[in-house]
This record gives sequence, structure tokens and C-alpha cells, in this order.
Amino acid sequence: MSSTYQPLLLILALALAACQSAERSAAPALQLQARPAQAEAENAQLLASPAGARLQITPGKGLQLLDAQGLVQAEFAGRFEGLDHRAGANGLLIATLDKRRQQVLLLNLDAQRQWSAPQYLPKGAAAVEGLCLQRDASGHGFVFVLGEEGVGEQWLVAADDRPLARPQRVRGLSLPPESSACQVDDARGLLYVNEESVGLWAYAADPEAPLLRQPVDLRQPFGSLGSAAGMALVPGGLLALDPQRARLHLYQQRDEGWQPVASLPLPGFDEPEQISAQPSGDGLQLLLIDEAGLQPARLAWQPPVPDAPASIPSLPAQAQTDPVPSLGDAADDPAIWVHPHDPARSRVLATDKQGGLVVYDLQGRQLQDLRVGRLNNVDLRTGFRLGARTLDLAVASHRDDNSLQLFAIEPRSGTLSDLGRIATPLTDIYGLCMYKDARGELHAIANDKDGTFLQYRLDGASGTPRGELVRRFQVGSQPEGCVADERHHRLFVGEEDVAVWSLDARAEAEPRLHKVIGVGGPLHADVEGLAVYQGDTASYLVVSSQGNDSYLVLDALPPHAVRGAFRVGLNAERGIDGASETDGLDVTSANLGGLWSQGLLVVQDGRKRMPEGTQNYKYLPWSAVADALQLD
Repeated sequence: MSSTYQPLLLILALALAACQSAERSAAPALQLQARPAQAEAENAQLLASPAGARLQITPGKGLQLLDAQGLVQAEFAGRFEGLDHRAGANGLLIATLDKRRQQVLLLNLDAQRQWSAPQYLPKGAAAVEGLCLQRDASGHGFVFVLGEEGVGEQWLVAADDRPLARPQRVRGLSLPPESSACQVDDARGLLYVNEESVGLWAYAADPEAPLLRQPVDLRQPFGSLGSAAGMALVPGGLLALDPQRARLHLYQQRDEGWQPVASLPLPGFDEPEQISAQPSGDGLQLLLIDEAGLQPARLAWQPPVPDAPASIPSLPAQAQTDPVPSLGDAADDPAIWVHPHDPARSRVLATDKQGGLVVYDLQGRQLQDLRVGRLNNVDLRTGFRLGARTLDLAVASHRDDNSLQLFAIEPRSGTLSDLGRIATPLTDIYGLCMYKDARGELHAIANDKDGTFLQYRLDGASGTPRGELVRRFQVGSQPEGCVADERHHRLFVGEEDVAVWSLDARAEAEPRLHKVIGVGGPLHADVEGLAVYQGDTASYLVVSSQGNDSYLVLDALPPHAVRGAFRVGLNAERGIDGASETDGLDVTSANLGGLWSQGLLVVQDGRKRMPEGTQNYKYLPWSAVADALQLD
């Protein structure tokens, strides 16, 4: 080795040794307490209140609530395995496995220490290996079930902190094959799962989240673990048991992941498998369980608590459409047609980009399925002259041949019929929107993935629809969504990874782009659906912020102030899942009656849950958005 590098290596080695020494000297102190006289617990969890109280599974006795002195306050007989709880206004929601029935059992224990009637999840296809509870920001309760060979499930079991009369399966989960323990960080929406011989993993717990995982720590030599078993969460920290080496590993939450803090020996323990923790004074109170039973302990550690993520209100969907006919990534963009005389008979037109256009009523029932080819985006306008007839017109971008696909909408019935196509020179047609100018002429504006926009003036005087190219403009990268604000003759276009832009919608105007809002801050790429709500006193631009499954509302007029953001969440009462990974959306301010008296917002749902199925569209009353964001 060159002598040039030897001093540098020595310095690095000394620095590393100094760091390790400092870490060892600053390691949190673990103080084991005397085992109680009755230590034969199979599982136990400390309660946040009252201090020192715990839930416990005791062989031969069942599920018990004990006070700080170990005196039994309530008991539910049976043979149980696995345990988790959440405290709420209605008492304790408890999940465990009934070993006799091999089914997950849900119980509620109220403030008077009375047990609710037992509620069972249906027996699954795989034996249950573990379970854990979650409560989201909207007060929904979920239970995650870990089955043999990585077969997992998520169930909705409570709403507003009250157990549901009938739990609803939300989704299946493909988990590691050696998973037996899990915990959920409610504040950050993270599901932690062990894989005994590999390590610890973190998944997004939200039902609408994709099934992606990140490693927290792995088995040596890739990490510090010998094996992975039970875990406990405390604000800012995670504690995990390593039964093979009889050690307790501590991790600190960081924005970029998890930082190992210490690995503490557990002398005298025989394969510790379960742990519970609660903040107490300047440290943590612990319950550890191994083959010998329950062992209390105290840990002098208080991890710093990172800032909680910004809260975005979740508004429950009030209706959903039947699924689109095609499998996979199929639903994309909706448009709302308002019946001129009977608003309750209004329609939602929605693309199935694998095969055509689907028409729904306001209850979400499918009325028509026009199999004309791969349609991506759709928009519509009223009052199109076609020969001697006046009808309403819908136009969609047709990806099979890069054309404009036209549909006639019969004004009295809302029935659609195919009017044919208009060719374009685009090579990869994508998004589309329509505009009605001051003379009443209809325009279709289509874009290409290369950033090209073409604006066509549509004419049907001859009885056959024709399109005249009247303007061309360009953005720097891939666009899709666009919408016209006819009240102010503005056109909004979305450049997916960059920004929302506006320009004059009139064909004779020079297409000068003005930035409305850029990606970053509240807007997360991809920028997808755009729609304009035309109120009596104000107009709002609604934008699909696909990257964080939310929707932004901005003033449609400069300086385009951001009024807020919201998500479309699940509706436990109606059995409707939320919306995520939204592509297109549309909104109307028309009074459609009932829930929709202040207007209707329709959004595409990229992940259908509860139950899982092909994609569909969700309906939300505009009144819910206005109330949540305090709009005029």
C-alpha cells in the first residue's frame, strides 16, 4: 500500500473508533425490573392512561385488563394470540386472534369496563400469524392481518372511533413470507412489518397507497439484526426485538428514513418475542415477553419527535361509478353533462382508455358503453349546429389513430351516439379540452406528448363535422390536462412535471404562456386533471396533484391564490373507498339537486379498494369542498 494513504487511513480509523466509543458511552440505559409473581403472559400492551395499566393475554384466563398494581379490572375468557389496541372516546378498541375459531376478534372495552359483543372477521384463506391496528386522521380504524406465506389483508373495522357492525375488507397485501409482527405509526401512516430472517420493513398504511416498502434495518451483514420479531412505536422512535441475539434495537425517525441509535443486550432473556412501550417521565416504560413470561423494564431514552406532516383534509366520497369495463390502468378522464330541463338526469361521460367511452348517471350506474377505441381525455359543450339539428357535442382524444373522436349528445335524453373522427397530424395524441368562444363557435384543443397543442374550430354546417386548425402552441415537456374558463376567455394547460400555465383561449390571440403555479410546495407532479368551477361570485381552478393524492383549489383569476388542498377519502357508511393517483377530473356549479345542489366534482380513482376491482370514478359534492376550504 502506498505510504501516501497510510496516515489518512489511520486518521479515519481513529475517527470511526472515537464515534463508536461516543455512541457506546451515550447509549440509552436499560433497567430491568423484578419479574412479577404472575409472569405467565403470552402478550401484553401498556396503556397510555392510566399510567402502568396494561392489557394482557394470560394462559387459562384469557384477555385481561390490569391496573398498575397488577390487579385484574376486567376479563374476557378465551384462548387468544396476538394483541393490539387503540384508545378513543368510546374506550379501547382491541384486536386479537381467537385461537379456537382461528379468526380475528374485535372487542370494545368502555370506560365502565364493559365488553362489547364480540365481532369476528371472516376466516381467511391463510392461518393468521399476526395483527395490528391503525387509526387514521379521520377516525377510521383498520386492522392489518398477517397470514401464512405473506398473505396479508387490511380491513376497515371502525368509523368515528366506533366499531362497525360489519367490517369491510379494504385490500389484500403481498407481505414477506416470514411476517408475524406489525405495528402502525398513526401520525405518519406507516405500517412496520417484520421478516424474521431478513429484517424490518416499512409500508405506507393508507388504503389508497401503493404497496411499496422500505427497509428499516436488515439482518447482518447488510444491517445490524440477527433476526426480527416484535416491535413497539413511541413518538419519534421504534424499538425492535432481536430474539436470536437477545438484543433490543432502537431506531430514530428521520425524514429520509431510520437511524440506528443503539443495540442493547437483554441478559437472562430466552428468545424475547414481544415488546410494548409507553413514554413515562424522562424515559420509556417497557413490557418485554420471552419464554419465561412478562418482564417490566425502564429505558432512559426520549427520541426527538420530528415535525408531523402537514394535514390535508379528507372529504368522504358520496358516490362512485360502476367500474370501467377494462382491466388495469383504464379509467382516465370524466366530463359532466347537465340536462337542460331535468338536472337529476344529468350524465357523467368517462373514458376507458383501453376501449371507449362509458356513460353514467348521478348514482354512478352505467348507462352506455361505446366501444370505439382507446380514448384518453374527453370534454363537451352545448349548442353545436350539425346540419339542421342542434345538439350537444362531446370530443375525445383517440389514441388509436391520433384523431378527434366526436359524439352527439341528444339534449332531451342524454343519449350519446358516434359522430365519427377528425384527423390530426399529431403523432401521440394525449390530452384534450373544449372551448366555446364569444360567437358560440366550438373549439377542441388537443395535445401531444411532445408538448404540442393544436386548436381546432369545429363546424357542422354541412351535416358532417369538420375541424379547422386555427392555432398551434407548445410547452417544454409532456402535457395532458387542460380546461377553458369561458367567463374570462382563458385556457389553463398542465405540463405534468413542471407547472400549470394559462393563456388567452381565443384563436386569434397570441399564445403567451403565464405560470399559474409550479410543481413544488403544495403541487406534486404529475399535474393531471384541470377543471374550473364557475360560481356566482368567484371562479376556482381545481387541479389534480397526483404525486400526493390530493386536489388543489386556486382562484381562477390572477394572482391565482391557492385556497387550499383536500383529498377524497373513504366513506365507511356508504362502503366507498377514497380516490388516489387521480388522472382526470371535472366539476360543475350547476344545481343537480340533493347532495349536488351546489355542484358536483367527479374524479378518476387510480386504485379501486373495498373491494378491489377495476378502476372507477368518485363523486363529491362541491359543498363539501367549499366548507372544508371556506370558499365563497
